Amino acid sequence: MSINNLPQEGSCRCNQVRFSVSQPPVITMACHCTGCQKMTASAFSLSALIPASAFTVTQGCPVIGGLHGVDRHYFCPHCMSWLFTRPHGIDEFVNVRASLLDNAREYVPFMETWTSEKLPWASTPARESFAQLPAPQDFPRLLQAYAEFSAR
Repeated sequence: MSINNLPQEGSCRCNQVRFSVSQPPVITMACHCTGCQKMTASAFSLSALIPASAFTVTQGCPVIGGLHGVDRHYFCPHCMSWLFTRPHGIDEFVNVRASLLDNAREYVPFMETWTSEKLPWASTPARESFAQLPAPQDFPRLLQAYAEFSAR
């Protein structure tokens, strides 16, 4: 499941905000928390954790929205598409909504989180599953497993 053809471009629904990703993700995921369900109007959100140095907004100016908690969620100011999140405490990464990438089919979720809030009919092909978030000590193993998975 290797990510090919980098850099890849992405956009919001109305195409007023565009961005570029120049490196593959360190991990891909589906989040089933009720917050993501409500922010996406779907059963889960799809994300790709990208090194911040490999992520560039190339057109438009996203605005911060959502609940304004410690994580910064960025949206298109026109169509209000949820574009990406800059997670609190890990400034070296950007959590990009993978479904907004022009080649989104390559971004298969490797892990799923918040399955304790998962809608009973929702399913993903994720190989790892967590009732909430993985423990910090799980991340080295998850990143290594994703690297092996994505090298295929």
